[in-house]
Amino acid sequence: MWVYEKKLQYPVRVSKCDPLMAKFLLEQYGGADGELAAALRYLNQRYSIPDKVIGLLTDIGTEEFAHLEMIATMVYKLTKDATPDQMRAAGLGDHYAAHDNALFYQNASGVPWTAAYIQAKGDPIADLYEDIAAEEKARATYQWLIDLTDDVDLQDSLKFLREREIVHSLRFREAVEILKEKRDEKIYY
Repeated sequence: MWVYEKKLQYPVRVSKCDPLMAKFLLEQYGGADGELAAALRYLNQRYSIPDKVIGLLTDIGTEEFAHLEMIATMVYKLTKDATPDQMRAAGLGDHYAAHDNALFYQNASGVPWTAAYIQAKGDPIADLYEDIAAEEKARATYQWLIDLTDDVDLQDSLKFLREREIVHSLRFREAVEILKEKRDEKIYY
């Protein structure tokens, strides 16, 4: 179904070891509004959405996995040379004790990812409005992450992700209008 190219969607560079920033980025890795929740939400919703927009959910859901891979790469690069003391100082002592420097689906506060983050109402328009809200929350989070770092290399990748969230939100808004137009058509027999 998919072709996997062994490269990131956009280059990820970091200029320094920064476990605290890695901790903040976990919000987009395993948080309620993060990339994993978004990918699974959209790929799950495809099964109850009209054919006119099913491809959109497939495309964006797949792209969210690419974003998840970018976030994982950022977290890895920011912590790969961190000492246990640096991890503890960044508030990642509990994470280090349980996982060393391995990634684990959790948010920035250490709360593990849960399927409760995935929304699916079964009403296509309601689901698309949920998707718009998810993209806007992700966009806001990326902006705040950009504000939390002075690493211009990392900021570059985060800005790319922020812009993709804006594009996704716009595409979902277009899909709502397509479905509303179809819903409001008069049916003649």
